[in-house]
Amino acid sequence: MKSCSLAAMDLEAVKATLADFPHTRMIEAGGDFFAIYDPDGDYEQRPRQGWATLVQSDAHDTASDLGRPGAYRLNIGLPRRRFDELAAEVDAPDFTAADVVMPHPAYAGYGWVCVLNPDHSWPAVQTLLADAHDFAVRKHDNAARRRSQ
Repeated sequence: MKSCSLAAMDLEAVKATLADFPHTRMIEAGGDFFAIYDPDGDYEQRPRQGWATLVQSDAHDTASDLGRPGAYRLNIGLPRRRFDELAAEVDAPDFTAADVVMPHPAYAGYGWVCVLNPDHSWPAVQTLLADAHDFAVRKHDNAARRRSQ
């Protein structure tokens, strides 16, 4: 079993970073946290998928072995082109490895990447979070345009 280096970025610091993105609402469910772009404050009427999630358990998949003490996974939803760039850099991901950006073990097909306990990868992860937030803004704006037609 591999250990996790919590180093600089603990779960609360990552959660605070997500919450600082404009119009982001943090939803907690079952011990996991979902960063939702919600500029209209209408999440209850129009639930939508988050642009990033923080999970601390193996409830949804067991690939990352999140039952280890202190382990958590940050999941990030990216535009397809950005996801493809990152996925091309990873041959055979070890989904239990900490501090490595890699395709998500279950949702890679939807453009999601993940990183367990980011540390040295944090600067790159922050860029990916900005990309994911921008993507969520574009999706929201496109959906709002379609609703108004």
